[in-house]
Amino acid sequence: MFESLVEAVEQAERDGLSLGELALRSEAADGLRSREEVEATLQRALDVMRQAIARGLPGDLRSVSGLVGGDAARVANGKGPLAGTVFTASLAAALAVQEVNAAMGVIVAAPTAGGAGVLPGVLLGLSQLRPVSDATLIRALAAAGLVGAVVAVRASLSGAEGGCQAETGAAAGMAAAAGVDLLGGSPVEAAHACALTMQGTLGLVCDPLGGLVEVPCVYRNATGAAMALAGIEMALAGVRFPIPVDEVIDTMGEIGRTMDVRYRETAGGGLAATPTGRKLARERLVQLKGKNQ
Repeated sequence: MFESLVEAVEQAERDGLSLGELALRSEAADGLRSREEVEATLQRALDVMRQAIARGLPGDLRSVSGLVGGDAARVANGKGPLAGTVFTASLAAALAVQEVNAAMGVIVAAPTAGGAGVLPGVLLGLSQLRPVSDATLIRALAAAGLVGAVVAVRASLSGAEGGCQAETGAAAGMAAAAGVDLLGGSPVEAAHACALTMQGTLGLVCDPLGGLVEVPCVYRNATGAAMALAGIEMALAGVRFPIPVDEVIDTMGEIGRTMDVRYRETAGGGLAATPTGRKLARERLVQLKGKNQ
């Protein structure tokens, strides 16, 4: 696979391929799995993503702490100015996946459990624009995987290592590139969508209340989906980010390495350290201990 998204885009452009098609061919060319096996794996992931969204949207799930649940349904059935659009569908789907995760259900780590709602939210939200085949969605997932693999090599996908920019931020960048691929955009547009999205997540801290992957994690997936949609919209409109996408990813890695430990999934800073955050964490800890006795 690739260690540079810029190089991947250049090869895809030379070969006349989409970013997702290049990813599928490259994965099969490694010789460990055939293309059919790669596509079958991505089909299983797509099926689980759909199932998670379907399970989360009714709004009857609650997390272990009781802090999370029902918000996907509220957004899906909301009456705000963007109700009934791809935007709200994507946000609701992202929340649905994360509510399933918080309730100990089955999701696809894309690239992690903490950021698992962004990619399915964006792709399955966009698929409401027009009929989209599973083959097209699988190709988009392959594009997302290529981006995630580059981020893993050049920076990090771990909130404990790089903050939430490494989880929700990476997921948003993956979703932006995948969304462009889904909509028939070029590899260059996919790379700019990724850069435009990830630049907006730089420095994002990981500050889960009580150390639980619930608040603010669940809601940041909806925010990440929104940022990915913004990146897709800008890139397909011809907006070009001046900093190459690899340099954006490298910057994310550098920020993560120098980030104060309080902001890297320790629950020692950020929203977790606010008076209300600490109070809620104490209350939920007492509640959980009571359930286990």
